[in-house]
Amino acid sequence: MSVEICNLSKKYKRHQALSSVSFTVNDHEIAAFLGPNGAGKSTTLKIIGGFLTPDSGRVRINGADFLKNSNEIKKTIGYLPENNPLYPEMYVTEYLEYAAGMYRLGKNTKSAVERVIEETGLYLEHTKKIGQLSKGYKQRVGLAQAIIHDPSVLLLDEPTTGLDPNQSIEIRNLIKTLGENRSILFSTHNLHEAAFLCKHILVIDKGRIVADDDFETLTKNESLESVFTALTVK
Repeated sequence: MSVEICNLSKKYKRHQALSSVSFTVNDHEIAAFLGPNGAGKSTTLKIIGGFLTPDSGRVRINGADFLKNSNEIKKTIGYLPENNPLYPEMYVTEYLEYAAGMYRLGKNTKSAVERVIEETGLYLEHTKKIGQLSKGYKQRVGLAQAIIHDPSVLLLDEPTTGLDPNQSIEIRNLIKTLGENRSILFSTHNLHEAAFLCKHILVIDKGRIVADDDFETLTKNESLESVFTALTVK
């Protein structure tokens, strides 16, 4: 299995953000991390990506323990944060070259940039400054930087937030394509989005995993009704 999470807990002062969170994401699987705002989705993704340290628990990526192999494991993970921090004054190609430099791709930089431009559908826009792009294309740039080093695991935090319906559909289709040869865990509070993109759905509420199943089974679970009412359904 690509991602194995075991008993993750995290507390911010008096707020218990995560309580004994455990789940797995298999090879070449797209899994939705579904829950209302403040449920603990972003905290979990940041811990998996190595940006936060849990108070307790374990993260294993492709069988390797994160704490013991963090530098090597980070090379296998791509991460797109919710706010997609970009440099609007940089050209798309320039920014992707910069991202490639962070992963020390060296002589492979040119081919890596060309590959992600093709994979994310940026060819017609790659000569523009990021600030000139639509929100949808900016999100494509964010996805491009997340896969510039060809990671086997991709973490996406609310990847369609702030997009109009057409842009959301385009990004969802792109995620589906990217998941053909990667394991993807993406967070969302959109029930329809989770159903469209994957069969494996993890539901988190108040820092705890309350369900881990397929979409059809979850929607028949009456105990989750209060959670689903807090989600976007379209």
